[in-house]
Amino acid sequence: MKDASGNKFLIRRIRELSRPMTVESTGLESDIRPLKGIRAVLFDVYGTLLISGSGDVGTAAASPSDAAMHVALTVAGCEPEPAAGPRGAELMLQNIAAAHARKKAAGIEFPEIAICEIWEMILARLLKERLIGLRPADALLEPLAVEYECRVNPVWPMPGFPEVLRELDARIEAMGIVSNAQFYTPLAMEALSGFPVDQLGFRTDLSVYSFRAGRAKPSPQLFQQVLVPLERNYGIAASEALYVGNDMLNDIQTAARAGCRTALFAGDARSLRLRNQKPADLYPRPDLIITSLLQLPRALA
Repeated sequence: MKDASGNKFLIRRIRELSRPMTVESTGLESDIRPLKGIRAVLFDVYGTLLISGSGDVGTAAASPSDAAMHVALTVAGCEPEPAAGPRGAELMLQNIAAAHARKKAAGIEFPEIAICEIWEMILARLLKERLIGLRPADALLEPLAVEYECRVNPVWPMPGFPEVLRELDARIEAMGIVSNAQFYTPLAMEALSGFPVDQLGFRTDLSVYSFRAGRAKPSPQLFQQVLVPLERNYGIAASEALYVGNDMLNDIQTAARAGCRTALFAGDARSLRLRNQKPADLYPRPDLIITSLLQLPRALA
């Protein structure tokens, strides 16, 4: 949102729409050894700090839901016809795919969308097809996106979030985020932890979200947007940073290629992405495999 009161409304709404979830065992065993020389820890969000009902980030990853679309349009005051739900869900997938195609044609290998732009296109089409009676003002696009997202991809704190962050913040020099995300991601973190992201220990200049960058992991540019200020502003090299994520391609391989140490988070079966590798044959081999965030502090020598 464009002001603090708008953010407060969205945070409250995310909290109201959220329900407890428990992790599902991955069956993997942790592999923890003391790592020396770690001065910074960088995190993925979905599937790492937050349990994700869809196993990943955002509307683009979740299965479209006719019912969620209809409810979101109703709450936003769009006066939807019965056919607006299935048509809107269809348009969601179509517009995301088209936006990705345009960005790839422009030379962006791993494009990311800004979800409110997608909602603008959906609403324009639904209004043209007379499936909604009213297009909400631009100020209501973010509440509309939140209403839909919280229904198709519910999230909940991963065990150890945010307690582990406080412990790490007291022991290391810097923490940051490199995550595929949308505008509601930091709001969800605040809604479910009770603290704004910067009060969780994350530095603003070390927090990169894909919707702002216009690129998604495994784009190496996302990591460079953190690693450059990490060295320039804090004197910390990539080799002194540990990246924690649940995806062997998006997180572990990309972070390792950027020069970071890596920790594979294998705490929830919904979001663990081994990318068709057997645990014994993981490549590149993560420096750590953790099955709970609570294991992380004792791995840092």
